[in-house]
Amino acid sequence: MYAITGITGKVGGALAASLLAASLPVRAVVRDATKGAAWSISGCEVALADMNDATALAAAFAGAEAVFILPPSEFDPTPGYGQARQTIDAIVAALLAARPGKVLCLSTIGADATQDNLLTQRTLLEQALSALPIPVTFLRPGWFLENSLWDVASAREDGVIHSFLAPLDRPIPMVATKDIGTLAARLIQEDFKGQRVVELEGPRRVSPNDLAAAFAKALGRPVRAEIVPRDNWETMFRSQGANNPYPRIRMLDGFNEGWIEFSDGGANALKGSTDAETVIAALVQRDAA
Repeated sequence: MYAITGITGKVGGALAASLLAASLPVRAVVRDATKGAAWSISGCEVALADMNDATALAAAFAGAEAVFILPPSEFDPTPGYGQARQTIDAIVAALLAARPGKVLCLSTIGADATQDNLLTQRTLLEQALSALPIPVTFLRPGWFLENSLWDVASAREDGVIHSFLAPLDRPIPMVATKDIGTLAARLIQEDFKGQRVVELEGPRRVSPNDLAAAFAKALGRPVRAEIVPRDNWETMFRSQGANNPYPRIRMLDGFNEGWIEFSDGGANALKGSTDAETVIAALVQRDAA
């Protein structure tokens, strides 16, 4: 049995779909029975558990050959990452109680960065899970190509995507969530000991200009990328409701300054097969529908 948290998201859903396609047993770990209904119809066993409830999580993980860990992302964390630490403590307690055969954790590029930033939440998770007496794989993907969903409207209406990444011609590691789910399905079935880190990016690195070109192709109109000045970020994020925008700002700094990167510059990172043009074409088509 493979217990999958975060199954209602793109990566967890792609992982579960791959396992089901291989006729493998899947337990969907959800906090809302309504969201679990569709997975039940697909053939999953459903377990109800909030990610902060160690007892419910332990029951959901009980008897599992492997567990996929994907905590909810907190984009406006309180100073000190109290919410993330509470969730991490619950996950660790549940895994110690259930003792599954192995764990696959969706982490992120930059989880090994020493500077405090939004991704530090995954750093804390990796540190906690590394202390477990259970084999753990940390899957560290690059920037999600699907983040471009937020640019569809401005690309379609104004011919512009607003980029926090700079310079505009600098490519960074990006990857499609489909490729993350596909690799996760393979990794969760592999036998291993101790801890390992697996890095993943797309077939080639992608710059903001590349994203704009992909939008132009998908929309059949000129699209350009424009930099959002860093001096405007804090005001912008606070106007959008953020109380603590500093970690997000520092994460963006990390990509732009180069200290959020794979450990060896991506030399040994695995490569997905889905390119930016494919992902953006799908986002544009979905928006039009």
